[in-house]
Amino acid sequence: MTRRGPNILFLMADQLAARCLPQHGHGVVHAPHISALAEHGVIFDSAYCNAPLCAPARFTMMTGCLPSRIEAYDNASDLPAEVPTFAHYLRAAGYRTALSGKMHFCGPDQLHGFEERLTTDIYPADYGWTADWENFEARPSWYHNMLSVSQAGPVLRSNQIDFDEDTFAQAQRFLYDAARDGGARPFALVASFTHPHDPYAARPEFWNLYEGAEIDPPAVVMAPELLDPHSRRIRKVIDIDGKEPTEEQILRARRAYYANISYVDDKIGRLLATLDELGLAEDTVVVFCADHGDMLGERGLWYKMSWFEPSARVPLVISHPASFAPRRVSQSVSLIDLLPTLVELAGGDVSELAAPIDGRSLLGHLTGTGGHDEVIGEYCGEGAVAPVCMIRRGAHKYVCSGSDPDQLFDLAADPQELTDLTHGGARTLEAFRQEAAERWDMEAFRQRVLASQRRRLFVAETLRLGRQQSWDHQPLRDASRQYMRNHLDLDDVEAAARLKCSRARDVA
Repeated sequence: MTRRGPNILFLMADQLAARCLPQHGHGVVHAPHISALAEHGVIFDSAYCNAPLCAPARFTMMTGCLPSRIEAYDNASDLPAEVPTFAHYLRAAGYRTALSGKMHFCGPDQLHGFEERLTTDIYPADYGWTADWENFEARPSWYHNMLSVSQAGPVLRSNQIDFDEDTFAQAQRFLYDAARDGGARPFALVASFTHPHDPYAARPEFWNLYEGAEIDPPAVVMAPELLDPHSRRIRKVIDIDGKEPTEEQILRARRAYYANISYVDDKIGRLLATLDELGLAEDTVVVFCADHGDMLGERGLWYKMSWFEPSARVPLVISHPASFAPRRVSQSVSLIDLLPTLVELAGGDVSELAAPIDGRSLLGHLTGTGGHDEVIGEYCGEGAVAPVCMIRRGAHKYVCSGSDPDQLFDLAADPQELTDLTHGGARTLEAFRQEAAERWDMEAFRQRVLASQRRRLFVAETLRLGRQQSWDHQPLRDASRQYMRNHLDLDDVEAAARLKCSRARDVA
């Protein structure tokens, strides 16, 4: 890579369903900054995660690989340090790579190509959250439960608010430092917020945005006995059976979720304003996405873990008006497509990558010159007892597993996924079944997941014995070189830290 690529600001929300944003038709949610970004960018109307769970979704996004290729099975999977991420490729292209906020890396490598990691993670880096399919009846005590719904409402402070305030502050500080650096290297900064992920607890100023608003209830209400087997298992995992939330609790949880979208939107707006203030906006590609969605009570389900649209479909906007005219893309794409896209935006050649990937570049979609229309997904986390795989192509979504009946939906005719076409003997079904049989050996896949679970459960248990060594990332800050110190020349310190206004209106 020889030419200098544009800066990259990668903005990420956690558990944000695409359908809950104004650019996808939601009429209640306040997200003016995300909407403005979308108005000037390329909106992907049919973007998906490749695994509807935090860590696997993020690992596939970072590596461009499906879960089965890199064993990204659940929230305690160890992303191998030898697998290149887009941070490695951008670093090789001369970028200064940094991560502020959540990425849910598990294992001793907490950088995975990032030159700087500005915060710790909100989630543990050990194997304590390993799924256990062989002990499914024992519900994990550490997993989501219905307290997030029953206790939903306004709060002054929370664990997640503390985390996202730090994520924002460190990301903004990085942008100022990058400007002080004078652009010697392009930067690639990932700012990854943990909201609007449950618990559904929101700051009062964002909760109050929805005072008097008509919060929409779930559109699809189904009796538990009518659900598919995987959905019934999800209900067990989230401990909802016998603890159904009231209508008021459901609406309060959805209101808090919308409020937390507005909270993230505020942080995004402030980072975009900082880019503009520094005169960096024109030379920065902005990517906005989420790792997966949230069922929010649809079908009586909450959180993620499902291939239904509220859980699996994610927002994706890529904005760089100097390079790409605003447009909407209707074809289906996914998070694994971001690695080859970022490599090409940085001036690299996807054919020269150091390791095989499953993703395909979105550059054709960005320029309006063509592109693919396909998503492959693999889910191996909580609520499953065997891999649950998905193919999305054209109007259809096909879901299969070695443990459950197949499902087939025509999303053009049936966007709520109410009519399972497997019961009608559609010709499309046999084509999908043949493709799935060629793509996956389901029993061999299941055995690989089980073997990984057994190893990690054993390691997790043994590492609790005796002296414990944490893998959690500890951000390093050298205070001896911050601010004024007697071994540093005061004038030099002041000159290096001073950042002059870049626009006339800043000094008016």
